[in-house]
Amino acid sequence: MENVHLAVEEDDLYSGYNDYNPTFDSEELENDVGFQQAVRTSYGRRPPVTAKFPGTAIGARPLASSFGVSDGAARPMTAVRAAGYTSSLTRGMTFDPLGQSRGPAPPLEAKNENTPEEKIKILEKKVNDLVKESCIAHSMGSSELKAKEAGRKDRALVKQKELSGKPEQINLDTRYSVLLNLANQYANNEMFQEALNTYQLILNNKMFTNAGCLKVNMGNIYLKLKNYPKALKYYRMALDQISDEHKEMRTKIMQNIGMVFVCMGQYTDAITSFEQIMSNSPNIKAGYNLTLCYYAIGDRERMKKAFQELISVPLCIDDEDKYIPSNDDPTSNLITEAIKNDKLHQMERDRKSMAEKFIMTTAKLIAPAIETSFATGFDWCVEMVKSSQYVELANDLEINKAITFLRQKDINQAVKTLKTFEKKDTRVKSTAATNLSFIYFLEKDFDQADRFADLAMNADRYNPAALTNKGNIVFVKQEYEKAAEFFKEALRNDSMCTEALYNLGLTYKRMNHVEEGLDCFIKLHNILRNSTQVMYQVASLYELKENYPEAIEWLMKVISVTPTDPHVLAKLGQLFDIDGDKSQAFQYYSESFRYLPSNITVIEWLGAHYIETQFCEKAIQYFERATLIQPNQVKWQLMVASCYRRSGNYQKALETYKDIHHKFPENIECLRFLVRLCTDMGLKEVQEYATKLKKVEKMKEIKEQVGLQPDSGRSSSSSSTKGERLISKMRSYPVSNEPYEGSNSKELDASYVDPLGPQAERPRTGATKRIEDDEFGDDELGDDLLPE
Repeated sequence: MENVHLAVEEDDLYSGYNDYNPTFDSEELENDVGFQQAVRTSYGRRPPVTAKFPGTAIGARPLASSFGVSDGAARPMTAVRAAGYTSSLTRGMTFDPLGQSRGPAPPLEAKNENTPEEKIKILEKKVNDLVKESCIAHSMGSSELKAKEAGRKDRALVKQKELSGKPEQINLDTRYSVLLNLANQYANNEMFQEALNTYQLILNNKMFTNAGCLKVNMGNIYLKLKNYPKALKYYRMALDQISDEHKEMRTKIMQNIGMVFVCMGQYTDAITSFEQIMSNSPNIKAGYNLTLCYYAIGDRERMKKAFQELISVPLCIDDEDKYIPSNDDPTSNLITEAIKNDKLHQMERDRKSMAEKFIMTTAKLIAPAIETSFATGFDWCVEMVKSSQYVELANDLEINKAITFLRQKDINQAVKTLKTFEKKDTRVKSTAATNLSFIYFLEKDFDQADRFADLAMNADRYNPAALTNKGNIVFVKQEYEKAAEFFKEALRNDSMCTEALYNLGLTYKRMNHVEEGLDCFIKLHNILRNSTQVMYQVASLYELKENYPEAIEWLMKVISVTPTDPHVLAKLGQLFDIDGDKSQAFQYYSESFRYLPSNITVIEWLGAHYIETQFCEKAIQYFERATLIQPNQVKWQLMVASCYRRSGNYQKALETYKDIHHKFPENIECLRFLVRLCTDMGLKEVQEYATKLKKVEKMKEIKEQVGLQPDSGRSSSSSSTKGERLISKMRSYPVSNEPYEGSNSKELDASYVDPLGPQAERPRTGATKRIEDDEFGDDELGDDLLPE
């Protein structure tokens, strides 16, 4: 109690307010020995206790307080309890303000998932996750119906809430989203009946207040099923249930109603729907469909009016100048670069492209119908477009006008129209010059084609069609190295220019660079998977490499696309024959003959094959057909007579030789066989034929002496490798009961003309003639014209 001082009553009620406690004097802390020692200790550990009471660092210093000052007395410890000190601190306790000595905190209490509330929460989370996964799977093209599993989980959730005695807690939004997603996924997977049943289930539930718009989805399904009356019914029901506030949705439903009327052939009702759309909220699709309906009913004046409404529809897109960067502000340039290729700008470009496509198609469609002539109608459309927001389309319409003249085979008008673009802007000038070069190339006026190809290249060096045309012209001049360079430059400008890649492969083939040509055609095959021309070229190059199995494999791919091509079948037969597989060769040659019985190459091979297998009677029909195809070729008639002779029908052989002698009286081989047959058969005409034979031989010797050749049209023809090969085969075939066979090595020395010349072994068909015959014909350059 000696440290306790009682307050003394004083007369001054405001005394004591200015009393100052030196304990809180921060300015004297530098001179406080105990405080400085405490600061220097590690982690704030206290110096040795010297006070009377433990636990104080400044017990040796007299302490003043508001209660008074007492020398040697310790100050109370209540002021530092919050920092971990206590007045009852026992000796030996360590400083632990964070309570780490008490050990780790006890584990959290485990959540009990068996309670109804937790089960409901888990099920709701699973349902929502399954709906999200279903939507993501559909966006990625997956047909997996996770929506059905979400529906099962949702039913389990409803049942769980009913068992918990809280049916009023059923989440209608979750229920609606599950059913709607299930119906949409049914429709996406073309399970239309299940989708209709699910949509009807939603509509029957009166708790879903805004489900009436789903009748549009049901109408779409009936439209896909071509049940037009029901589609129209549901569209009208949906239109009645949607208020006027939803103007855009009502417009789309009206457009669907108009399309249903078009599908039903009720153009007048369709016109009513589209006119209502164009009067309330005009758009490009409605204007396009309205023009088509007027065209269908043949209303000329209303077609013009609809076309004018179509080109006056606002696109509602930003100006392209917005995306041009300015050099002054770097921040603005960065923003411009960021938005130049974003999805919004891409959507604007797609919308503009769609509008231009609709306008071009409409103009080409109605031009012949709105005026007395096609040219006059097209001129009216061009004038209307020039006065609209699509003024840049006017030049494209003029180009299409020229292309239409080409389709009508009015070359002069096409050239006249295209030549008007020589003084226009660069892009249009290049396009017109490209088409002019193409026209002159087809007319084989290579000088004019070359001039306009150069003009197109000067106007636009990056025009791949112009470079391709220039390469074709250089190719015709047999400057293959230059042609390859032009084709390569076209590919550098447009890697998808298939014409340039195809012609580059042909150029390498002509230069005998087989590997480079194969690379070109295999790359092209990866782009045009079902192109028979490309696959045939690959097979042809493998044949040049003498890799016959690979060539046969590629020709098999051609046959899989065009199984009735007789020339490809004949080529397969030829390759199998070279490879030594006679049975396969016979099969494909026979198939080729079945589809094209006038192919001399196939007829010759089949006839020789039957002679080789000693079925001369069957060979006769093929050589007789060859005689009908080429009646002035003596070799086919000699083959027929030879087959009769080999089969033992000497009388028929004699009659055939007599017919040949009547048609070709100077043919030496025919006279030799007549002499021998008459001699063996003991006929009186032997002397007559022997005399004629001597005269013909003597005439031949005289002509050879004076340097003249025998008559190639009547007696014999120029030598042919294939004909000599066939005769040499026939000499080597053993034939029974023919005593005069092989007695004279010159008995069959007639020369047979190959009817197809050096090109006979090449297949020629609609799919391949261009490849070998006219490698740069119409099909190569057709795509150089502007697309429709």
